[in-house]
Amino acid sequence: MRTKNTLLRHLACITICLVMFLTVTIPASAASENTLELKLKVGSTVAVVNGQQVAITKPYIDHLTTMVPLGVFKKAFESQVRLEKSHQVKVTYGVHTLNMTIDSHLAWVDGKKVKLDVAPTMKSDTLMVPLRFVAQGIGAKISTGSVGETVVTLVSADDKVVEDDTNIDSDVGKTKIGNSYYNWSMNYPTGLIIGEGGGYESIASFNDAEETYYIEVHANKQEVELQADAILQKLVEDAKDAGEIVLDRESYPAATIPYARVVTKDTDGTIWENRGYYDHEQLYEIYFADYNAVNYKDVNKYSALLNSFRTNFNKQDKAIKDLSSVVNGMRNVYNGDFGISLDVPAGWDMDNENMYYESEEGSYLKLNVTSAPKGSSLELWSGQMKKWLGESFVNESYKVVGTYPIIISGSEGLVNEVQYNYGDGWTTEYEVMIEKDGFRYYAEYGVPEDQKEDLLQFKAIMKSIDIEYEVVSETFGRMEEDAYLVDKSKVITKSSKAYKYKLNIPQFWTSIKDRFESSPIEYQYTGGRFMITTEPDTSVEEAVSQLRAYYNEATKKSKDLIIRSIENTTFAGVNATVFKLHQVRDGIPYEGVQILFSNNGITYTVTTALNDANATQVQKDALERVLKSFAFTKLN
Repeated sequence: MRTKNTLLRHLACITICLVMFLTVTIPASAASENTLELKLKVGSTVAVVNGQQVAITKPYIDHLTTMVPLGVFKKAFESQVRLEKSHQVKVTYGVHTLNMTIDSHLAWVDGKKVKLDVAPTMKSDTLMVPLRFVAQGIGAKISTGSVGETVVTLVSADDKVVEDDTNIDSDVGKTKIGNSYYNWSMNYPTGLIIGEGGGYESIASFNDAEETYYIEVHANKQEVELQADAILQKLVEDAKDAGEIVLDRESYPAATIPYARVVTKDTDGTIWENRGYYDHEQLYEIYFADYNAVNYKDVNKYSALLNSFRTNFNKQDKAIKDLSSVVNGMRNVYNGDFGISLDVPAGWDMDNENMYYESEEGSYLKLNVTSAPKGSSLELWSGQMKKWLGESFVNESYKVVGTYPIIISGSEGLVNEVQYNYGDGWTTEYEVMIEKDGFRYYAEYGVPEDQKEDLLQFKAIMKSIDIEYEVVSETFGRMEEDAYLVDKSKVITKSSKAYKYKLNIPQFWTSIKDRFESSPIEYQYTGGRFMITTEPDTSVEEAVSQLRAYYNEATKKSKDLIIRSIENTTFAGVNATVFKLHQVRDGIPYEGVQILFSNNGITYTVTTALNDANATQVQKDALERVLKSFAFTKLN
């Protein structure tokens, strides 16, 4: 997303008396070890620092974030801590630098601006900070111990003090900036400061210390090659769509990497130079704002900076500061609601809020946390998952490959390895199950048969998962039931006053649109769909005629569509017309039914679809019960 108003703001000074007990000496035996270790637990005043117990201020949970006294990092790892201006705190360890401000949600890690879920704060003269932010910021790893404690480990750095701040120039010897994953680089002038980039690594933003200009660099996948003139047309159209005036435009087809540029004035009167380059199947766009410019020619003084942009990143060039967080093709993500972090393939789409991650080729990973039922066990859960598979897929469309143990974040779990086929090819799915402190942690990793390389990443991804189990147990009570395991006989009655009907919906169905006072309503289930549309202003005769004409025309154009029958019957006590069809869409065959009828001036269309691969007796019976439950309600 293009964001022109992303600017850095100076934090207001707050005078606070700060007392930090940071001068504990590390025992010689611990200091000599290559790996340092800190163990602590929420609610406990005792921590174990490199094998020795020390007294600390009690850690606690705040908005799903574990808060710990900052001093424990000095005690355990000899990280350097400095208080500046009575409210700004700098933590350094090796090549890492963290900057925090007391009571502020803004912080910096190695020059990158981040937003904290919980701000550092004073508690009884002790500065409490987010555990994960500081630990990972100095390069430590977090895991869970055998008795539920949090374990922080860190390989000892040879040189523990390196000064740094948000100004790029603090990186000694760095004269360029770039991203090795998205493959771009450029020069930077004195005083350039890194911004947030909107939370996406594909967007990098900067402004100078005096806030006289602002830059964004975007890198987006673009498989269709764009020539310079096409890029120019896109830049002009984007500017006009944003309500900007185009002051100057030009394309450069003969450049080493052909590009285009436009100079625009936005609705606030700010003058921008926007550029576009195509390379590596990516479209690179640069947005540069000159806050002092009054004429389109004024931006020319920054030509050297903009002309330094390159669609490559030389990893051997030590003068380039790399903004990428990608390590070995993976990007670390963290969901604070459930205290779960893991590594995800860098090129995947990431919905971290819902813990769903997906590749363009169809591989996916999703995680979920629910309450464990009373009397539950991993073996029982594994059996339930297999039973669900048998209820959702016909025999020839699924296989149970095997069940075996796994260790996830220090806890024993089970994996069901299964395969299923909707008709368009087999998918291997790993169902990973963990139970801890009355909660179920579930990870599902699915890979289509033509994406064999993704199968090889399963073990690495599982090994990277780290769960702060205390986050869930300290924050949640009873949670929702696992949707996979809902009793398929359970229903909930839904009704519509506006359209005068009611029916029973199975609880295992997923609602897509369930506002019954509007139209349509829609539900999904494994391999199928259910929908009701209502049209007060259309006669049923007209609707049937239109649908009949549509299907007659569609069958002429597609051999994959077969009309099995069109028959007159009764439904919910009124005359109805039923269309039954079979179709193959995107390689997946399914049966479809549409039932059209009217009552009191309203025309109803009930649509059902069920894949051949999912047409089990359980699924068909559930659908039949829904149709039989449909009834009209009395008029007011």
